[in-house]
Amino acid sequence: MREAVLFDMDGLLVDTEPLWLETETEVMARLGASWSAADQEALLGGSMDRTVAYLLAKANRPASPEQVEQWMMGGMLERVAAGRVIVRPGARELLAEVAAAGVAHALVTSSEREFTEAVLASTGLRFPVVVTGDDVTAHKPDPQPYLLAARLLGVDPARCVALEDSPNGVASATAAGCRVIAVPSLLPIQPAPGRVIAQSLSEVNLKGLGLPASGAGMPDYGRRRP
Repeated sequence: MREAVLFDMDGLLVDTEPLWLETETEVMARLGASWSAADQEALLGGSMDRTVAYLLAKANRPASPEQVEQWMMGGMLERVAAGRVIVRPGARELLAEVAAAGVAHALVTSSEREFTEAVLASTGLRFPVVVTGDDVTAHKPDPQPYLLAARLLGVDPARCVALEDSPNGVASATAAGCRVIAVPSLLPIQPAPGRVIAQSLSEVNLKGLGLPASGAGMPDYGRRRP
């Protein structure tokens, strides 16, 4: 029986990946180099430190890691402030369903806290526990973010279900011992033991999360009835 739900943010709850692509392209122009969708895919679900290191490895002009991080964060915060963060289909409904049922839940994101808080303020999404990239020393695909979230909720990771959109995120949650529902965004994710694939959060409900109201076990996700 699952006891808690752990949500990723970028690419799962909110469609921020186009904004990351814009910002990365803009920063790379400052660094005198090009950027592609393949470059973005290589960083999907990763941390800011990893992104900065990748950008600098491609750069043709010098810049400090601190400067590149400032450019990245500034660009993303500007886009959030402009109201460009789109909540993905089914995200609000599923989060409301989980909260209304009194189920423990948390946000587990690789994004920095400043950006995470800006996104939550912009969208009105709320979580009792938020784990960001600033709260851990090892980032996805390492299990530390999910282990920390489970500990803060007081729940065994094996009794948590994680919702993820990226291979890095899926690897992190799986390594922590969580069951996983993957909703792929930019990269494909294959079914595996302890993992099911959904095309959208609109297809996921409490029953599909394996929560108490649905009975024991980890059933297939089920489409929410209208």
